[in-house]
Amino acid sequence: VRLVESGGGSVQPGGSLRLSCAASGLSLDTSAIGWFRQAPGKERERVSCISGSDGSIYYAASVKGRFTISGDNAKNTVFLQMDRLKPEDTAVYYCAADGSTAQVMGVPTYWGQGTQVTVSS
Repeated sequence: VRLVESGGGSVQPGGSLRLSCAASGLSLDTSAIGWFRQAPGKERERVSCISGSDGSIYYAASVKGRFTISGDNAKNTVFLQMDRLKPEDTAVYYCAADGSTAQVMGVPTYWGQGTQVTVSS
């Protein structure tokens, strides 16, 4: 299984970025994909998760209403649209995968390499 994130970068507060997580070696139809982030000196935080099998979605309270997760099962890719970004969203963002939402929300088996998101004026 391989997960490759892309789409990170630098943006001003209030701006938007769209992260992508391209998965190979698994099928989104039978998997769950989650986004996590870790800022320097802080613990890793669960951001969002989507189940490819039933479409259920989770958002952390800190991003609800600003971030949108979606999946393209045909392309085996999950997206995280991040709007109204704040400086506190600055972190390395990782996607992770496992067989179910519960597993992803626990300790996912598969991880991407991460992509940096910086929100600063």
